[in-house]
Amino acid sequence: MIIPTYNEIENIPLILKAVFSLNRNYHVLVVDDNSPDGTGDAVEQLKLFYPGQLFIKKRQGKLGLGTAYIDGFKWGVKHGYEFIFEMDADFSHNPSDLERLYYACKYENYDVAVGSRYVPGGKIENWPLDRHIYSKGGAFYTRMITFMPVKDPTAGFVCYRKKVLESINFDKIKFVGYAFQIEMKFVAWKLGFKIKEVPIVFIDRKTGVSKMSGKILKEGVFGVLSIQLKSLFGNYRKRMKTNTDSFAKPALSRTDS
Repeated sequence: MIIPTYNEIENIPLILKAVFSLNRNYHVLVVDDNSPDGTGDAVEQLKLFYPGQLFIKKRQGKLGLGTAYIDGFKWGVKHGYEFIFEMDADFSHNPSDLERLYYACKYENYDVAVGSRYVPGGKIENWPLDRHIYSKGGAFYTRMITFMPVKDPTAGFVCYRKKVLESINFDKIKFVGYAFQIEMKFVAWKLGFKIKEVPIVFIDRKTGVSKMSGKILKEGVFGVLSIQLKSLFGNYRKRMKTNTDSFAKPALSRTDS
């Protein structure tokens, strides 16, 4: 499981405790962008309590959500994990829903399982009206432009089979914010992988500061157009599909970076 962090000192100990309390042998990689509040140092200390299960990748600065996940994807594939999750640190994603995402991929033979707010049974709690409008409107806009059959394309609670991530040429993934989640799902769909949306209850963060900004929203609006335009010209599937040398060979053991 990949959890990207930037100034999540209040949330990270609690989310890790919640995940590991499930007793399902989850392993977690925290990708920290040199958080000024000491999140990375806190994770280093917590590794003593979760030996062999908790790992951290420290980066030099705030490089963007998309690149954090890509670094995590590459790390997970390199270390041989068959199912790789992405999840926020702020409890907007309920760790207890991990099992349902895993079940969809492991036992229902889907390649991507999306924790969705916009399928029957899914909902959002504690959001102001403007956030509902931006999110629901953005989802509708994305479906209209891309024709992608995913009702919650910006969802950030996802399980990927390893073969999906091995197939994607991450050098061609261009977005780092709001549009990154859309682009990942779009590429997986275009490459022929099966996607299932699993209903979840999304709860707005109670502590810490939201990373949403006007720049991220702008990327979403124009990014969707760019994603679709790129898919209409040239051999899109060939360009977005990786070659066999894109990932290092799996390590013999799962050690931290």
